[in-house]
Amino acid sequence: MIPLRIFFDAEKLPFLALSFFAVVVTLTDDTQPAVAQGSNNSNPTTISVNVGVILDLETEVGQMGLTCINMSLSDFYSSNPSYKTRLVLNVRDSKRDEVAAAAGALDLIKNKQVQAIIGPQGSAQADFLIHLGNKLHVPIISFSATSPSLSSIRSPYFIRAAQNDSSQVNAISAVVKAFGWREAVLVYIDNEFAEGIIPSLTDALEMVDTRVPYRSLIHPLATDDQILRELYKLMTMQTRVFIVHMLPTLGYRLFAKVKEVGMMSEGYVWIMTNGITDLWRSVDSSVVANSMQGVLGIKTHVPSTQNLHDFMLRWKMKFQQDNPSILNPILNIFGYWAYDAAWALAMAVEEMGAANFTFQTLNASTDVIDVDTIRVSQNGQKLLQNLANMTFVGLTGYFSLVNGQRESSVFQIVNINGNAARGIGFWTLENGLLRDLNSFNRSKYSTFKSNLGPIIWPGDSTSIPKGWEIPVNGKRLRILVPVKEGFNQFVKVTRDPSTNTSLVTGYCIDIFQAVIEKLPYAVPYDFFPFALPNGSSAGSYNDMIDQVFYQNYDAVVGDTTIIANRSLYVDFTIAYTESGNALLVPYKDYKGKSAWVFLQPLTWDLWLATVCFFVFIALVVWILEHRVNEDFRGPAMHQVSTSFWFSFSTIVFAQTDRVFSNLARFVVIIWVFVVLILTQSYTASLSSLLVVQNSQPPVTDLNQLQKSGEKVGYQYGSFSYGILKQMNFDDSRLISFKSAEECDALLSNGSAKGGIAAAFDEVPVIKLMLSQYCNKYTMIPASKTAGLGFVFPKGSQLVPDISRALLNITEGPKMTEIENTWFTSKTNCPNLTTSLSSNSLGLDSFLGLFFIAGAAAVLALLIFMVMFVKRNWHEVTGSSSSSWEKIVSLGRRFYQRDLNSYTFRKGRFRDKSIHDGGNEIAAVVTLENTSFPPSPSSDSSQSNDVLTNKQGTPSPEVGFPNPVDKGGLGIAINAELTSQK
Repeated sequence: MIPLRIFFDAEKLPFLALSFFAVVVTLTDDTQPAVAQGSNNSNPTTISVNVGVILDLETEVGQMGLTCINMSLSDFYSSNPSYKTRLVLNVRDSKRDEVAAAAGALDLIKNKQVQAIIGPQGSAQADFLIHLGNKLHVPIISFSATSPSLSSIRSPYFIRAAQNDSSQVNAISAVVKAFGWREAVLVYIDNEFAEGIIPSLTDALEMVDTRVPYRSLIHPLATDDQILRELYKLMTMQTRVFIVHMLPTLGYRLFAKVKEVGMMSEGYVWIMTNGITDLWRSVDSSVVANSMQGVLGIKTHVPSTQNLHDFMLRWKMKFQQDNPSILNPILNIFGYWAYDAAWALAMAVEEMGAANFTFQTLNASTDVIDVDTIRVSQNGQKLLQNLANMTFVGLTGYFSLVNGQRESSVFQIVNINGNAARGIGFWTLENGLLRDLNSFNRSKYSTFKSNLGPIIWPGDSTSIPKGWEIPVNGKRLRILVPVKEGFNQFVKVTRDPSTNTSLVTGYCIDIFQAVIEKLPYAVPYDFFPFALPNGSSAGSYNDMIDQVFYQNYDAVVGDTTIIANRSLYVDFTIAYTESGNALLVPYKDYKGKSAWVFLQPLTWDLWLATVCFFVFIALVVWILEHRVNEDFRGPAMHQVSTSFWFSFSTIVFAQTDRVFSNLARFVVIIWVFVVLILTQSYTASLSSLLVVQNSQPPVTDLNQLQKSGEKVGYQYGSFSYGILKQMNFDDSRLISFKSAEECDALLSNGSAKGGIAAAFDEVPVIKLMLSQYCNKYTMIPASKTAGLGFVFPKGSQLVPDISRALLNITEGPKMTEIENTWFTSKTNCPNLTTSLSSNSLGLDSFLGLFFIAGAAAVLALLIFMVMFVKRNWHEVTGSSSSSWEKIVSLGRRFYQRDLNSYTFRKGRFRDKSIHDGGNEIAAVVTLENTSFPPSPSSDSSQSNDVLTNKQGTPSPEVGFPNPVDKGGLGIAINAELTSQK
């Protein structure tokens, strides 16, 4: 993470290093001598192990790192005096130069046979050293090369005892998402330090729906004028969120110029990566106080412990002893990582025990600068394995390596106020944003801004910046509008030839202007007709959308339909009109009705169920009335016809036959109620069907239109043509129109005379044509779309604000006022949304009624059967006949009259009263007090005994003789029985 003065292609570094190797070797006598830490020369049992250290000793980070490494080894061996190994440091100064770092590494490995190298300091220097370590099996341990491009997976002998810069990108994206910023500009240094993190940061922002519209690269050696030119370019953009990734040496110059041009004011957002925040104390305090107020930063969190506090005091004393010229040294995260890296290496070497720390010649060569003359470390693989498995509690917390690099820890979100970085929250991989580390929820990842403390933004503002705004010194919105020959109610462009200006009006324009007035900020804009020099349209609606996609214009305002394919390239606001496509078709009066139209009100299953119930009710009534009602007796055909006549006559409530049984009356009452509901429903359905057929259109949907082979019309330039093509309509059947008048003419001619059978377009367009020709045409819904909307570039910050303003417009009276201005409303027009199909009534609608009627009939039958069997059971069981004969006997008794019924008794007494008027009252009284036994069997074999009982006296069950019959009582009874046979 240290800036470099010279940059070379990594592939050329080996050749450059080898070229200067001979020169560097001659200068090694002038380098800092090797320093042995913790070695006890008087103790012959200890084993000295050479390790290399390559740092930029001219920088504060290099000096700080070397001091921390020395203190780490001193503390390690002081706390473990019995250990057998002692690391001997061989230090080389890379002088901020990649070639010097490479030459130093070659010297350390060839001449000092070091087992590992701590360093180098910069990512560019580490690139060559990593390849060298892989070839010679020497672990390269860096505590400051944090570029993600230095992959430990691809380079197994590279150990990153620091965090990868990419580990912070999710913390940055969480902050951006918390405040809902949809765009962010990346400002970063143009070198290896930023090359690795920028792709990861871009991906992380896209994951939270934040677009990166621009990347601002600043050269490490950029002048103030070059920085100003880049800042002026950023000022002309709408985006006001900037993420800065660079080191303090360039960062403080950048922020000084940001303050100078006025970009550190209210409405701006500046977020720093840990490249500046972890080292921000090294920045001039005057720059912080004057130029960085309100900036947010991502900082590597280091838990505050007593051990860390004591180390900081000891380090400051030690550092000032080693570097007396530096009066106010500052210890930062890289010093902590250097301390832990040296500790881990010392532990790994100790675990190897009394190993033979020597090198083996890779290949003999007489060339002194040939890499093949350098020996391969015999213990490199074992040492690498020990480092990979090393775990302990270091200065910054738990130390462990994952895939060759230090595991990501907690990041702190800070806000620069005054000369301090005030903590406002934390970010962890498991829980996202947290107010403090003791209040996290292990089961939920949070990106809520409420989990962050109060923030003072640039310009001493406490209001959350919206992240974008129309630049005052920038361009006005260039809005494209369609040029149309017809349907000018939506958009109308009137051109003034004298001034060469255009006046844009219409329904869509009024809505857009009303929305802009609702926004809480000013949005300047200009309308540009999408027209050729002669004033005609320059293309279709898709062509207009392409102009926004290619950033030639900032928006499209017009009757543009929201469809899925277009949303892949641009963003739409919410729809401000009714959604869907429809067919405009002419009315056709069907003068000749179908001869069987009367059957259509009911479905076939309902017809069948109704007929079955008529038959069932007829059967039930016959069973209940047969024994007591003369109308349901006689020849078989007479009984069948009477029963059916009675049942079916209930349709018109014209039944002339009476029922005498109470059970039959109960069944008939229920059935008449069911028939009443059926007839009323049938009448209503038939009336509706006849009215609908009177104005039935010739086309009811697109599928029917496609099968018929007739021609279809569509509005020129609209998306309707694409939909029809997707439905396999041939071009020969598609005719375009540009105005309502032209569409009317095509529909009037019809498909057979060169016109069209139907017009296909957006619902608002169809309704517009209906408002002019409502007595001739009707609308049939055809397919779904999202409606009409305004078009903006992908990720535009205006889309959510305009969508919210559209909701306010559509829910208020303003929308109705605009519609009444541009669309004529005719009160004599039929309902445009009335369905042209009449559904027949089905069985499902009457299942409840049929269930009630059926249950009542079955219940009446059960009651009748129980009563009948109970009354006649003793007569049947008294005989010695077989079971089948008993059943037959019961059947015969059922077929006979029930002379005990009130109906027959009343008839007989009425007949007798004609001849014996004086005894009428007495006879009736006598009849009512008489108990009649059941009628005897009418078996032919017993016909001679039917008139008398066993004693030879007349049987009482025959009742009184009928005075009308002159033949006396026997003749009357015999005639009755004969009629029943």
